[in-house]
Amino acid sequence: MTSLLLTGIGSLVTNDPAHGTAIGEIRDAAVVIEGGKFAWVGPRRDAPAADSGVDLSGRAVIPGFVDSHSHLVFAGDRAEEFAARMTGEPYSAGGIRTTVAATRQATDEQLTANVARLVNEMRRQGTTTIEIKSGYGLTVDDEARGLALARGFTDETTYLGAHVVPPEYADDPAGYVELVTGPMLEAAAPHAKWVDVFVERGAFDADQARAILTAGRAKGLEPRVHANQLGEGPGVQLACELGAAAADHCTHLTDADVDALASSGVVAGLLPAVEFSTRSPYPDARKLIDAGVTVALASDCNPGSCYSSSIPLCIALAVREMRMTPAEAVWSATAGGAASLRRDDIGRIAVGYRADLAVLDAPSYLHLAYRPGVPLVAQTWVAGRPL
Repeated sequence: MTSLLLTGIGSLVTNDPAHGTAIGEIRDAAVVIEGGKFAWVGPRRDAPAADSGVDLSGRAVIPGFVDSHSHLVFAGDRAEEFAARMTGEPYSAGGIRTTVAATRQATDEQLTANVARLVNEMRRQGTTTIEIKSGYGLTVDDEARGLALARGFTDETTYLGAHVVPPEYADDPAGYVELVTGPMLEAAAPHAKWVDVFVERGAFDADQARAILTAGRAKGLEPRVHANQLGEGPGVQLACELGAAAADHCTHLTDADVDALASSGVVAGLLPAVEFSTRSPYPDARKLIDAGVTVALASDCNPGSCYSSSIPLCIALAVREMRMTPAEAVWSATAGGAASLRRDDIGRIAVGYRADLAVLDAPSYLHLAYRPGVPLVAQTWVAGRPL
């Protein structure tokens, strides 16, 4: 294996507390990459020799973003729905059915091209690991094909047959739960790593969600939960009861919900671009962090409630609107996302971790929040290779 030395790193965020802080920042740093992994990390003055080298000319380097919540397998457009929200119409779960109709009609080629477009958009903004959910097919065949297509882009695929009850089951939600836990699960499980449920009014209640998540776990899929987005509800408590990897949204929490997240170790996935896109209240990230809850930041890129793939936007919103520090926001979009996916090989720049990183056209990670809306990611590297 050949080795590559990256020098001229003005500021390196490692997320390794061994370097002095939670984000482990090293000034005037260098890294060595070998075999697609980090082989050495430290100050430039101590860097070992390598087979080749690249000088990054004082730019900042951070771990690649880990986007732990997205819905990229879809067709159609809901711009009119967005415009209606901007004139005062509240967001509800029902709009999902519009995308379901369009997705069912789309060809495999059309869906794959759309996923590829969005993944490339994410890569250009520094995202190196992406979780992709199904949930816009809601038939046995469409959920299975959506996951199979997503698997061509990531190993982090999530079965979300329980997104909403489709129109053909409007009068028989119990029958739809039987489908989700039976034939649909059988078809979807070979293509999925996770199982998820939208626990919300207009979607699924706690008993339905528990049955779906339990059935998924019996097929080898680990649970995640869409929880407490539109109001207080049972989603967070259910996630903690079942030991889910993450409870995502967490917009409306009681003190008991915060305590449960802190004591259970379930990651709170915060999706601030959703609140931005729906003019909704933001989650109380400060309260969660101060209580000891592990927080992840993710895009929730989808055609309805948040058609943005930008983790840098999420970082800026988290700092400005959710009272996170810039360091907390960057950690949550990298190491926090890795925790949400239960990964111990990404989200940090440390020996043995996969060599995923984002090179910023800025001297410090602080500029991600300091200069919102500016395309600061100059290069994205995945497994030691620039894209």
